[in-house]
Amino acid sequence: MHNLIYLNNLEAAALDPYVRFNEAQLSHAMKPGMFVAESPKVIERALRAGYQPASLLMEKRVLDRDLADLDHEMITNGTADLGQTPIYVVDSTQIRQLAGYNMLRGALAAMCRMARPDLFDFLAALPTDHPRIAVLERVVNPANIGAIFRSAAALGIDGVVVTSDSADPLYRRASRVAMGTVFQVPWTYVDAKTWQADGIGLLHRLGYRTAAMALRHNTVSIADSRLDRVNKLAIILGAEGPGLREQTIDQSDFTIKIPMAPGVDSLNVAAASALAFWELGNHGVH
Repeated sequence: MHNLIYLNNLEAAALDPYVRFNEAQLSHAMKPGMFVAESPKVIERALRAGYQPASLLMEKRVLDRDLADLDHEMITNGTADLGQTPIYVVDSTQIRQLAGYNMLRGALAAMCRMARPDLFDFLAALPTDHPRIAVLERVVNPANIGAIFRSAAALGIDGVVVTSDSADPLYRRASRVAMGTVFQVPWTYVDAKTWQADGIGLLHRLGYRTAAMALRHNTVSIADSRLDRVNKLAIILGAEGPGLREQTIDQSDFTIKIPMAPGVDSLNVAAASALAFWELGNHGVH
C-alpha cells in the first residue's frame, strides 16, 4: 500500500521542495540538506544507495505507471519499499507548471542528503589495488557533472572528488543526466580552499600520482604506458574555458592530453572524461 495524498493545487507547504525552493535553498532546508530526484529510475537508485525520501510528487494521469515502475525497480533490486512516505498526487495542469517537468514527465522525490566523508577517509575506503579516481575542479555545468559521473560508472572509475566550487552532483539536472549514477559511484566534496592549499599534496601523501588534463609543452598522451603502471592514479579535470588552475597543473605528476586531429585543441570536459576514463579506468578489473 502507498500513502497517497491527493491535492487540488500546488500551494501546500509540503510541496515547497518541488515548487518554491531553489537548489541552494533545498541543500540547506534541513541538516544535512535535501535534493530532488527525478524519474523512477533515478529515485530507485537513490533509495538503493540508502537515501531516505521525505516525500514524492506524482502526476495523477501517470500515477499507476510511475508507481509500477518504482515498485518494480525496488522489488528487483531488493530496495525497501516506500512505507508511509507521503506521495502527493496532483493533476496534469498543475504539475506541468513546474520548470522542466514537460521534459521529464515522471515522478519526483524530495530526498534527504547524507553527510560526506572527508577526503582522507573517502580515499582510505577505496580499493587499494590500482585505484582510479577523478577530481573535478571548478566544473560548474551540472550537465557536465552528470555526464562525467555516468562515464565514471561505466568505465571503471573507483571514486570522484568534487571541489566545492563545482556544480553539485545532486542538483536535479546533474543527477538526471547521470541517470542516477551519482548514487552508484562513490564520491565526496573537498573544500575549494583546502584543495587549492594542499589538495595535490594530500593525494601525494596518500600514495596517489596525479594526471592533470591540460595542454603543456610536456603533455603526454592518455595512452602513455607510464600511466597504466601507476598503482594509484588521480585524473584531474577542469572547467570549460579556463580549464585547470595553473597551480594544479604545476603540482601534478603528469599533464595528459587526448590526441586529436589538427586544428582542434580540446573537447568538452564531459567528452574528454569519457575518453580518459576508457583509457585509464578499471573497466573489467574490479
